[in-house]
Amino acid sequence: MARWFTMAILVLFTSVATAVEVRFEPMAENVYAHVGDIGARSVANDGLNANLGLVVTAAGAVLIDSGATWRSARDIQAAARRVTSQPIRWVINTGGQDHRWLGNGYFQAQGAELIAHASAVADMRSRGGDQLAALRSLLGAAANDTVPTLPTRLLEGPDTRLTLGGTVFELRHRGGGHTPGDMAVWLPQAQVAFAGDIVYVDRLLAVLPVSSTKAWLDAFAALEQLAPKHIVPGHGRVTDMATARAQTRDYLQALRVHMKRAVEQGIDVSDAVKSFHAVPFLHLSNAAELNPGNANRTYLEVERE
Repeated sequence: MARWFTMAILVLFTSVATAVEVRFEPMAENVYAHVGDIGARSVANDGLNANLGLVVTAAGAVLIDSGATWRSARDIQAAARRVTSQPIRWVINTGGQDHRWLGNGYFQAQGAELIAHASAVADMRSRGGDQLAALRSLLGAAANDTVPTLPTRLLEGPDTRLTLGGTVFELRHRGGGHTPGDMAVWLPQAQVAFAGDIVYVDRLLAVLPVSSTKAWLDAFAALEQLAPKHIVPGHGRVTDMATARAQTRDYLQALRVHMKRAVEQGIDVSDAVKSFHAVPFLHLSNAAELNPGNANRTYLEVERE
């Protein structure tokens, strides 16, 4: 176990990948993570600017998130084959962003079962066409053969426990967050959490029109209760809880506290956005571009509450 711990720490402090190559690095015994580009979707990264997981069991492999396109899914499978000869039996989608699920069709054609929380489906149906259109505009032929393919095994309720080949997967959903279907994948035997877009580090998170910052904080709190040794965030380097708190939870809390006060005091949205103190978070990648929209949408959310 000491060997696996050392390898995990090396991953923790390794710089974020800046190329399209998919590479699964060990986190614990039979648990691997690919750390993606923290920049925007681009031709260079094939639209795959997110982290992925791979868990190898005695009865087959489990992929956590399927990539943005058919082509990136093919690259993900090739990377998985460099780690294990086990076929990918399950694909777990941790949310409704394009890079979490638009590679589903590729893996379904290989015989994998597609798993997600039921709350993700309406979001996937609603935004999948637009997501794919944007990827086609960006990537051109590299997005060919990509067909939005919905998960077939839908989970209900806040907590689901699944077992494959003796490996336990606990799936935690608290009403969404970045997207309505956001959920964390907890591996209690390895003490590793794949947080999906519940956690961002190294780059600023994005509050979307479909996001719920209130549910997001609930999801973060549920993750925190697990006290994981290692967290694979949706974006950024493999991390620990202290960093996740500082770069995800604290930002969301600051947004909500500021915007709630602004709404209660009758301050209009533009002034509330301008007066939000974002300095502690501006060192994060993409912060200058994303923070104004995040602040605006959080104000509107709090106003509706």
